[in-house]
Amino acid sequence: MKPNSGFPAMFLIALMCVAGALTPAPVAAQNYPTRPIRIIVPFLPGGATDILARLLGARFHAAWGQTAVVENRPGAGGNIGADVVAKSAPDGYTLLMNSASATVNVTLYPKMPYDLRKDLAPITLVASAPIVIVVHPSVPARTLPELLKIAKSRKDILNFGSNGTGTTSHLAGELLQQQSGVKFTHVPYKGAGGATLALVSGEVEIGMPAVTSARPHIATGKMRGLAVTTTRKSSVLPDLPTVDSMFPGFDIDNWFALWAPAGTPPAIISQLHAEAVKSLQHQDMKNFMQREGAEPVGSTTAEFAAHINREIEKYARIIKLSGAKAGT
Repeated sequence: MKPNSGFPAMFLIALMCVAGALTPAPVAAQNYPTRPIRIIVPFLPGGATDILARLLGARFHAAWGQTAVVENRPGAGGNIGADVVAKSAPDGYTLLMNSASATVNVTLYPKMPYDLRKDLAPITLVASAPIVIVVHPSVPARTLPELLKIAKSRKDILNFGSNGTGTTSHLAGELLQQQSGVKFTHVPYKGAGGATLALVSGEVEIGMPAVTSARPHIATGKMRGLAVTTTRKSSVLPDLPTVDSMFPGFDIDNWFALWAPAGTPPAIISQLHAEAVKSLQHQDMKNFMQREGAEPVGSTTAEFAAHINREIEKYARIIKLSGAKAGT
């Protein structure tokens, strides 16, 4: 009887198919990246999130020889751009650079196009910058306790301006009211520029700008800084106390972080994480941090995932108590 000459060939083909099914992800991870990377920024160009993404992209290019292109996809408080990444192929070639707004939006928007915790894989928390509680010079307060005392004694309610409903500047003001028991009138503006101009002109008495926006105006006397909203002091405004020193647990900042679509191979996540953390030591990144008054973080993926959960819970409490709604 003739041996079955087709058996060995079929057997080899079967083995190759099994081997191929088991190895694509490791092979892809070992070769990553082999083509340009796209970093989605869900805001307009020129802001801190955008600049950080471009600096990080430059370091990726230097390390791997592949271009990292920043694509701005603004709209819906960052939801449009984030949704693009959430629905992209989980291959490491589409990333998201987003801010603390991602965790705010989970509660602020009644219907989200994606699930932050299920559809996006955390890579690292890149940087953090405090918000500064400031007043117009016409307000005689020189400390936060003095401001609260003045606000309580006045018949008319002081106004505080923010970058818009649901922004960290707005929610910092809401948390201050919730913890101090003092009431202010919230005046939302369309972005940091409008809020800063309103405060400098005296249109509002209180502001909650990012340290970047506040520092030059504090230096010229157009604003008076009272406290920072992070649990640590600001490296560029070291004389200002923390709100946490008066109201323990008060902690709101502008933070910036990197995500990939859920399902991205762990080896690629690890590679992106390692290079992002390494990039924080580059002089261009250090110069940006110093200029922005930001602090480098470089958390592990597990630490970042835990941070996301804490931030979602924190902002959910603030939003529910304040009654804030998107678009108001």
